[in-house]
Amino acid sequence: MADTLADRQFTVVRNEDSAERLREAVVAIGNFDGVHLGHRAVISAALERARAAQRPAAVLTFEPHPRSFFQPDLPSFRLSSEAAKLRLLAATGLDGAILLTFDAALASLTAEEFVERILMERFGVAGAVIGFNFHFGKERRGSPEFLSEQGGIHGFSVDVVPPFMLHGQRVSSGAVRDALAQGHVAEATELLGYPWFVTGQVVHGDKRGRTLGYPTANLRLDPDCALKHGVYAVRVGVGGERYDGVANFGRRPMFDTGAVLLEIFLFDFSGDLYGAALDVAFIGWIRPEMNFDGVEELIRRMDQDSSQARHLLARAPDAFPALGVPG
Repeated sequence: MADTLADRQFTVVRNEDSAERLREAVVAIGNFDGVHLGHRAVISAALERARAAQRPAAVLTFEPHPRSFFQPDLPSFRLSSEAAKLRLLAATGLDGAILLTFDAALASLTAEEFVERILMERFGVAGAVIGFNFHFGKERRGSPEFLSEQGGIHGFSVDVVPPFMLHGQRVSSGAVRDALAQGHVAEATELLGYPWFVTGQVVHGDKRGRTLGYPTANLRLDPDCALKHGVYAVRVGVGGERYDGVANFGRRPMFDTGAVLLEIFLFDFSGDLYGAALDVAFIGWIRPEMNFDGVEELIRRMDQDSSQARHLLARAPDAFPALGVPG
């Protein structure tokens, strides 16, 4: 019988957890923020190598992102939270993820110590797969060439995956962030291989939308989220159901209270969502935030936004990220 996502158990091993199920795995190593097409090329190579060797396939990744550890005072626009990253990885066909806390102890390991203590002693890897520009260990001295040499010494395979190109552009997390910062969600979708999404719990707003005929579910996103403020066509996952909708991300200039919110109006939905967890996928850009001369003008524009969102969503009937359930 063919293996299915529902049948497969995706094991998450954190730090000192028992690693028995993922020992002697072929591991794809990296940060995997966003799990974009470039990351998926690395994962696919790990899956191919693992299946040929009849070994488990896993990712070895780090939380928080090393950039946040080394530069804690700088804004860090994460494409995927830890939970979202694991859900994306769980849908790729991998057997699991090794999630290591990136702290002072891990940062102090030399490249040699990382190979000996983590890859060999802790997990006894059968193989390692990395991107062409992945570096590791203290002062990032562990290069792809170094890892290949270590694989020869310790007896594990090493595959180095070249850049993944799309329309002449190298796919990277930075390119996705740049696209989202400009509101180019269709471009971000191409680079990711799925619509970018956020997850959050519905919070109380000022309930002004009800008086305008557009009751909204409101989410507070990470303060470092650099998505361009504006209006988007969105698809929303709620407890196993999906709904189309239109959303405004920003400060709402006409009623600015200083708080940045994602306000979502779900089409053809009635019910209480307070406290519910929503997955919101961004399907299309509609317009930037605007100020209006009065409520009537605002409502007319919201009607236009809704019509445009329905049109964009009708052209993308199945667009939604594939998400697994980490075990």
